[in-house]
Amino acid sequence: MSDEFQDIARRFRPLTFGAPEALDLMDDAAVIPSRPGFDLVVTKDALVEGVHFLAGERPDRIARKLLRTNLSDLAAKGAEPYGCFLAVSWPPHYDAEARDQFAQALGEDLTHFGLALFGGDTTSTPGPLTLSLTAMGWVPQGQMMRRKGARIGDDLMVTGTIGDGYLGLLAAQGRLSMLSAEQNHAVEERYHHPRPRLGLGIALRAHATACADVSDGLAADAGHIAAASAVGLRIDLERVLLSEAASAWLALQDDPVAARLALVTGGDDYELVCTVRPEQREAFKSKATGLGIEVTVIGQVVSEPGVSLSWRGDIQNIRTLGYQHRE
Repeated sequence: MSDEFQDIARRFRPLTFGAPEALDLMDDAAVIPSRPGFDLVVTKDALVEGVHFLAGERPDRIARKLLRTNLSDLAAKGAEPYGCFLAVSWPPHYDAEARDQFAQALGEDLTHFGLALFGGDTTSTPGPLTLSLTAMGWVPQGQMMRRKGARIGDDLMVTGTIGDGYLGLLAAQGRLSMLSAEQNHAVEERYHHPRPRLGLGIALRAHATACADVSDGLAADAGHIAAASAVGLRIDLERVLLSEAASAWLALQDDPVAARLALVTGGDDYELVCTVRPEQREAFKSKATGLGIEVTVIGQVVSEPGVSLSWRGDIQNIRTLGYQHRE
């Protein structure tokens, strides 16, 4: 197998798309110029084989999920993608063909979302495959969306449908045999290929008071807004929008409330949850609709601390709001 520098030159230098910041990946560093009137937003995520994706997953899926999960963080900040840095620790079972597939898929997604690779590092490891990506984006100075900012009386809103990421993992594990092949494919696609809501940046900055992306589960990520804003949130489970596949799965469950709780705590949806003043609601929804994104009011910001989940007016008591990161 070729050495690290040959690998970088062959697989990853093309992904800079000639960006001068990358210095052809030859200087072990990048130069990031300033952009007058803008702030640079920086976010970083890591994926570990067997933890964040199934062991033996296709390299192209891993590459797309790695980039898109980071871009979802930028979307929650109202930022425009700019560039990224990549670190990969390859185990022996990822051969040259697998690495080529990873690089090709990453390059396709970089092109699709309009950013370039500026640098990073590659190493070897006995396993598991471990990846980390740092993504950067521009936002008008002082206008980055934060989790802090929600105010009592705000509407709680979320983009798209919730629960498909959770069901997609079950589908990938072969645990959704009760659903049709088409329904399995739909939710598995959501799990493997998140859809970062980058187009909503301008609308969020104009109308929202706080925002987070839904990675650990709707309830948990809404809870981050509540904690940062020192307020409480009420989520009305019956108002959370579900896909056709999720609705079909729900109809087959013995306990519909427990099943709905599973959907809002399962994670991997990569939608956006935000708070919006009631007088801004229709303007925000109109702009989202113009982008082909459905936005739903699912609750309200309240004074009681924490997150309460209600079903037809009854508060549901649960132990865990979403995915818990273990130290």
